[in-house]
Amino acid sequence: MIGETTRQSALFYIPLARQAALLKDDLLDPVEGLLDDPELVELVRRKLAKRRPLSWQTGRPGIAPDRLLRCCVMKHLKGWSFRELERELRSNLVYRRFTRFDADPTPNYSTFSRCFGLLGTDVTERVHERVVAKAKELKVAPGRKLRTDTTVVESNIHHPTDSTLLGDGIRVLTRSLKGIADNCRAGVVSVVNHSRAVQRRLLEITRAAKVKTEASQERLKDSYQELVKVARGVVRQAGRVLEAVQAGKVRVRSITSAIVHEAQLRHFIPLVEKVISQTQARVFGGDTHVSGKVLSLFEPHSQAIRKGKAHKPTEFGRLVRIDEVENGIVSDYAVLDGNPADTTSWSPALVHHQARYGRPPEMMTADRGYFSAANEKQATEMGVKRVALPARGRLSETRARRQKERWFKRGLRWRAGIESRISTLKHPFSMRRATYKGEGGFKRYVGWCVITQNLVSIARTLVRRGPQ
Repeated sequence: MIGETTRQSALFYIPLARQAALLKDDLLDPVEGLLDDPELVELVRRKLAKRRPLSWQTGRPGIAPDRLLRCCVMKHLKGWSFRELERELRSNLVYRRFTRFDADPTPNYSTFSRCFGLLGTDVTERVHERVVAKAKELKVAPGRKLRTDTTVVESNIHHPTDSTLLGDGIRVLTRSLKGIADNCRAGVVSVVNHSRAVQRRLLEITRAAKVKTEASQERLKDSYQELVKVARGVVRQAGRVLEAVQAGKVRVRSITSAIVHEAQLRHFIPLVEKVISQTQARVFGGDTHVSGKVLSLFEPHSQAIRKGKAHKPTEFGRLVRIDEVENGIVSDYAVLDGNPADTTSWSPALVHHQARYGRPPEMMTADRGYFSAANEKQATEMGVKRVALPARGRLSETRARRQKERWFKRGLRWRAGIESRISTLKHPFSMRRATYKGEGGFKRYVGWCVITQNLVSIARTLVRRGPQ
């Protein structure tokens, strides 16, 4: 059952509540008023009501939608994990007052994790749209200017190498096989623990990879051959056990446990087979550009992206487009597939802005990577009065004269501000690495980072304006 948004305070908590109200937080207090918006709370309530057919009226009391919304915002505002969120809510009166828990018991970290997961990508996008609409209503984001850029958000994975991916595959398949074996009669499914052999092969590969001599490279291939052999054996056994479980040839004690382990085998077997094939192609075939390369068994949507950074030539995650209007409001964001050229992100940014505001911006700007004659022409035809898009290569006299005009230089100076906006998203709001699981979790994480940043930007703008 969904928790109520109107609650009666405990009698003995009222004196303490009066003292707690005197405690101020310069960051949370301005944001608190924005979260009282009924439409935001209603979006969360509708999603919680769809958890089960009768979740809105039956079952034990759950977390209230206004509390869940505020916990989401505070978690990303502070950059906490779910365990840190639980600990801080239990011990801090200011945070209890902000999240409306007051004297009531707070949920544990697993409850927060499950409830946050209910707010899928669709709800996250609609909450973001409502926050931007709120900024428009308050005249914080009129949408007369638009700047756009792309950045890489890392997945929560270790640095991918063929050897470690094979080791991960052997480990997770063996774990699922052992779960099925423990759920059957003794001796029906025999599972061999290859962990010591795998660790030895990984150590041999690490040592051999440091030396570039022919003898060392041969030892490297031999170690990889042994590791691939173990992985193939585990994959074959996992396939046989999976077929036996699906055909009903293996009797299990707990159907629920068998379904869980069966689903894990169905998920991981194709991924491990892909890792084996890409390892053979690279180590024994010399092909370093395998299409559809798997970079993580646990975050298979991760992609290798090269942005030309000297300190980090290759990043593993997803490319994210950020569109920003006035006062630091991110009007739109998108998680892109692959590593497309920036020129392909110009048109979607302009189209989304037109759809959201009902008109094109008066001025639009981006860095040199977005430049193309087609992009400039499209912006002009859609009604953008000033397109501050610097050209690449040697400039003609006409183009050089145009880029020296005062409005063009002013637009480029304003464009540089999106670099600091991306830095703000990545560091204070923890968008540097997405910690939610799966592709949907990745998009939710990015979305809530943007939502929280927008709420703070709106609140700070209203504070600067002062009382109206």
